[in-house]
Amino acid sequence: MRKARSADAPAMSAVLIASITELCAADHDNDPDRLAEWLANKTPSGVAAWFDNPDNTLVVAEHGGQIAAVRGFSASREITLNYVAPAHRLAGVSTALLEAMELELGPGEARLNSTATARHFYLGRGWTEAGHRGIAGYPMRKLLG
Repeated sequence: MRKARSADAPAMSAVLIASITELCAADHDNDPDRLAEWLANKTPSGVAAWFDNPDNTLVVAEHGGQIAAVRGFSASREITLNYVAPAHRLAGVSTALLEAMELELGPGEARLNSTATARHFYLGRGWTEAGHRGIAGYPMRKLLG
């Protein structure tokens, strides 16, 4: 894992688009409108804009010189990204990213909005639901120690 650089934006975009498109069908049901809405800010220029916000922490995981996963969280202790490229799914990458984010965030409550696809992943790692499913997904929280 390493801190993401603005030059990584195209590769990060490719991982996000592939992950959402291929792994999150339970969330978008292959509906072109829902998918387009979700992917609207995942373009290379959209991802590049995230680097302009000093409240964002963006990290990539590499495997074989390629970006295999993208993670991010905000200064307000919200996990905003935890996406893995389909070729690296079920290899422990998402767990490693989540554990690293939890350590970096330190003690206190952290939040995220989970997809239906990732909901059981987070529940299995000690996150709890923090309300009913909304448009942005399943709100979750965890008290980090």
